[in-house]
Amino acid sequence: MTKISPFRQVRVTLCPRFFPDPVWQESQRSLSSILPSPLRIMNSSRNKVRIIGGDYRRRLLAFPDAENLRPTPDRVRETLFNWLGQDLYGKCCLDLFAGSGILGFEAASRQARRVVMVEKSRQVAAALQSNVQLLQAAAIEVVTRDAMLYLKNCTERFDVVFIDPPYNSELLNQALPYLNDLLAEGGMAYIETRKWPELPADWQVWRKGKAGLVQYGLLQRSDEQTI
Repeated sequence: MTKISPFRQVRVTLCPRFFPDPVWQESQRSLSSILPSPLRIMNSSRNKVRIIGGDYRRRLLAFPDAENLRPTPDRVRETLFNWLGQDLYGKCCLDLFAGSGILGFEAASRQARRVVMVEKSRQVAAALQSNVQLLQAAAIEVVTRDAMLYLKNCTERFDVVFIDPPYNSELLNQALPYLNDLLAEGGMAYIETRKWPELPADWQVWRKGKAGLVQYGLLQRSDEQTI
């Protein structure tokens, strides 16, 4: 009777992670090559954010690892959309520096008529588009473009503008002067920052909050009522 070597048994059960089999390696390369890159990014990422209200409530969205990408926390979003009245039916919204896009997705979930998400990173924009398709959110348009270039050429007016750029940049201060050209009559702008900016002369704070080191608030024109 032929005896089986215990060493051979060990070799048979070893994980490919430590002793990769050429066939196994080739199968992994083949699988990777056929998956669209945004899906590969999102499947391998632990970054996920949940929509907290509206039609898409509880839907979980994945987003890729990217520098300075940090979704607005649940508690801050809940406060923001309480300020806005939860229902954004018929409103047009702009999510500048979209990142995970969660502010835009929350707006679309609350029946905004149109949501434009502006994101300059092709990788992040591709992930946004994948989530739009996942939700079948026809109201959302993803624009792959630098936000400041978008502002300089934008002719559309919005009811709500979300401005949440990287904290360690001057982009918020650079974007604020465009508010008058961006917002429709009675429109409002949401900003999120670690250092509260000096506002344009004809704008005022309507609501303001703080979460840890982050300050956030809704702005409106000094001579107008809220939406």
